[in-house]
Amino acid sequence: MSAESKKAHNFIQSLIEDAIAKGEQTAPVVTRFPPEPNGYLHVGHAKSICLNFGIAETFSGECNLRFDDTNPEKESQEYIDAIKKDVEWLGYTWAGDVRYASDYFDVIYYFAEELIEKGKAYVCALSADQMAEYRGNLKEPGKDSPYRDRPVEENLKLFRDMRDGKYQNGEMVLRARIDMASPNMNLRDPILYRIRYAEHHQTGNKWCIYPMYDFTHPISDAMEGVTHSLCTLEFEDHRPLYDWVLDNITVPCHPRQIEFARLNLNYTITSKRKLKRLVDERLVDGWDDPRMPTISGMRRRGYTPESVRAFCDMIGVNKAGGTVDMGMLEFAIREDLNTRAPRAMCVMNPLKVTLTNYPADKTETLVLPVHPQNPDMGQREVTWSQTLYIDREDFIEEVPRKWKRLAPDQAVRLRGGYVMTCKEVVRDASGEIVELRCEYDPATLGVNPEGYKPKGVIHWVSATDSVSCDINLYDRLFNHESPDSDKDGDLIDHINPQSLAVLKDARVERSLAKPQTDLPYQFEREGYFFCDQELTAAAGKPVFNRTVTLRDSWGK
Repeated sequence: MSAESKKAHNFIQSLIEDAIAKGEQTAPVVTRFPPEPNGYLHVGHAKSICLNFGIAETFSGECNLRFDDTNPEKESQEYIDAIKKDVEWLGYTWAGDVRYASDYFDVIYYFAEELIEKGKAYVCALSADQMAEYRGNLKEPGKDSPYRDRPVEENLKLFRDMRDGKYQNGEMVLRARIDMASPNMNLRDPILYRIRYAEHHQTGNKWCIYPMYDFTHPISDAMEGVTHSLCTLEFEDHRPLYDWVLDNITVPCHPRQIEFARLNLNYTITSKRKLKRLVDERLVDGWDDPRMPTISGMRRRGYTPESVRAFCDMIGVNKAGGTVDMGMLEFAIREDLNTRAPRAMCVMNPLKVTLTNYPADKTETLVLPVHPQNPDMGQREVTWSQTLYIDREDFIEEVPRKWKRLAPDQAVRLRGGYVMTCKEVVRDASGEIVELRCEYDPATLGVNPEGYKPKGVIHWVSATDSVSCDINLYDRLFNHESPDSDKDGDLIDHINPQSLAVLKDARVERSLAKPQTDLPYQFEREGYFFCDQELTAAAGKPVFNRTVTLRDSWGK
């Protein structure tokens, strides 16, 4: 790991430093990243990963990876494997083996019985609707369940009967016995266990009762010796229940829960449930669609782990909410790739150019830098020939003011090559331009021409020594700044119809016939593009995904 994850000094780090200075924190710092394996991780999880692993790293501690697998109906091994891959891709290593909340099901059950024996939990047979009615609301206190005062022995028997499969889903639950009049709704006798007849991906059919998250999480933290349980702000009201659980059972330690603001990013959504809807309704091409804000989608689009970590460092960690501009994420990847991405030329919409004064049987090898600001990256070779391709957008007949590209009787320099002047425009029967006939100036390789000035510099490839490829031009998935905040509409209504444009038969330099797959290229004057290995294998030719444009053009 590089030192970049240590850059940001946030309030959580300050709290730990203060506790260490006062002698209140003497044990090694242990954090954990506890995702639910019910979907793929998104950019908001990246912030949590960087925070939890970064805090542990800062204090020479450890961070556990623990799956909160208490809802087997919505979980799968696919999600577990994807999450592990994402954490590793970001550059982090968890302490010891991967952990699961289900590793602690036996001990969690033991603690449930301990609460029953202490008169602090009871089995309740209210229906879901009745329980909601009894719970009250923010203005009115709740009412005690008629089952709240069952004798301990009866509660133990009923709970064991639940465990042994003698009741059906929803027929019984185990509830904490706290305070039905509490102003904190989470303390109004919350459910600790519910019946679920579902095969679990780790424990099989051993259990037909499963603990709730608010009961599982503090126990799992305590069993692992976690010192700091870092949660997003929606769990702030759950902290009293977190502490109540640990205060009323015989756990080896009492971790400290600290909340921070979750990441909200405009022009996207960070809800696994809503992202899953996009996948299930086939509105995107799976969880790793490069338009998705998932870590796997960003990886497939060409984002680097360094850029994602830098973005998380830029936005910081605080208690205040707010929305981060997507431009910050795009800025982070541009900053990273500008210094590292090798350069290449790609003609998106090829237009044939014939150099009428260049021999048809001749070619030249021109040498260009792989990166103009980094000589250590070496050089690359491109072929100059009589027939070239330029991009259609680089030629115009009706010349506007300040036009800096090719036009009839105007000259341009071809990047790294010669200066040429357009002499003739060739059209097909429908009137479409199919060819430009130009003359090149043989005295202009690497030097300025005498007596005239080229209008600009454009990119090109050889028609005879370039490679056909497909280009996926990805843009933001939504065209609304807050796609899920429209009370009168559906987030689906805000999907950007221009979020993907596919260009067939673009042309790239011959060196990209077998492109690198660890870092995007900067296609000169176009943007940053990453080779999609899966699509390349299927197409039998290179397929590139646009990672990001060279400049932020969204506002325009």
